Amino acid sequence: MPLSDLTVRTLKPRERAYKVYDRDGLFLLINPGGSKLWRWRYRFDQKEKLMALGEYPVVTLAEARDRHLAARKVLAGGNDPMAERKATAEAKQREIEARERESENSFENVARKWWGWWAAGKSLRHADYVLRRLEADVFPSIGHKFVDAITAADIRNLMLLIEHRGARDVAKRAHETTGQIFRYAIAHGIASRNPAADFKPKDILGEAKEENFARVDTKDLPDLLLKMESYDGDALTRLAMKLMAYTFVRTSELIESEWSEFDLDGARWDIPAERMKMDTPHIVPLSRQSVAVLRALSLLTGNRSLVFPGANNKQRSMSNNTILFALYRLGYKGRMTGHGFRGLASTILHENGFEDEHIELQLAHQKRNKVAAAYNHAKYLKQRATMMQWWADYLDTQVAKARGSVRMIGADHAKIRATPGRKKSPTPVKRPTERPARALQPSV
Repeated sequence: MPLSDLTVRTLKPRERAYKVYDRDGLFLLINPGGSKLWRWRYRFDQKEKLMALGEYPVVTLAEARDRHLAARKVLAGGNDPMAERKATAEAKQREIEARERESENSFENVARKWWGWWAAGKSLRHADYVLRRLEADVFPSIGHKFVDAITAADIRNLMLLIEHRGARDVAKRAHETTGQIFRYAIAHGIASRNPAADFKPKDILGEAKEENFARVDTKDLPDLLLKMESYDGDALTRLAMKLMAYTFVRTSELIESEWSEFDLDGARWDIPAERMKMDTPHIVPLSRQSVAVLRALSLLTGNRSLVFPGANNKQRSMSNNTILFALYRLGYKGRMTGHGFRGLASTILHENGFEDEHIELQLAHQKRNKVAAAYNHAKYLKQRATMMQWWADYLDTQVAKARGSVRMIGADHAKIRATPGRKKSPTPVKRPTERPARALQPSV
């Protein structure tokens, strides 16, 4: 007679273990210690076998019957239920181990192992920069994925995402760094292939636009500088435009700058090789005006790593288009770009007799011989420092010139608005004493 819930619940242990049968070979084994174990006795391949189906009351009578029925179906199909259950358990264990292995060998974990190996012998600043670029640009896209499950399409998509914000050079470096990480993973038996090797950056990234950047004529520079001075947008953007004008570095070199690169007391900015177009270090002697702007900036972002953090994500630099759009807002769309200050500086410095080699070195227009460039980056520093101070002073005179023009126009308008009446003898106008040139104010 089949068992009932009441019967199973009231069965008591005895001095010796005993069995109470349900049906079709299913029974409950009651041990002297009080445990009640579901068992099924069956025959397979002419051998008697005993299959455990769980312990009561964790496994109820109804659940034991369900397990028993499922095992009988396996047996009816010509398979050994215990062998199949063992195979299923082993498969699940392998799946668990595979998930653990994938989690352990996620791209981020492997990349951090690579970084720890690669960073040995590198400068601390360089190593830190590479890690932060991974954390900001690469890990959010593919860091969670198993390193051997990442495809070329994954790398392509993250590169296009970086390029979309105007950081083409950063996208190229992301491709280079991920390729190095995959080679490390292959060498250590973690990955089987390098998807970054399936394409080159030029296969997907747009062409770099390094020529013919819009820039105003020299005669229009005073008005531009005056409008920059009175820019009423974000203070960080205004100061970024000022520092770009004073230093004429590339936009990416400016917006990705870190406070660790600056020695304000020594009036020097050392841009590491990995942030330069030619992958060689670059020195920018800082004028008094540049130092003043940077000290103003330190009040805004001095507690962060980046000098110009983004508006939404402080771990990333401001957008490559921030300065460009600010110039649009000032009315210079199609007339001026951030890069345009480089062209203006080159033209004006050449016209004022500065040595071509000094100018080209300061513009980081170096020969493609990286060994020679690595030595040349520090050449003529004294002369370049003098040149950079002259340039900053020149810009200040242009601001003063623009302010003087505004005052003269205001005076003319005042004369026109004068009340007409009987003629008066003209009153001699005393010219105001010429005031010293006023610097681009670093106010925040």
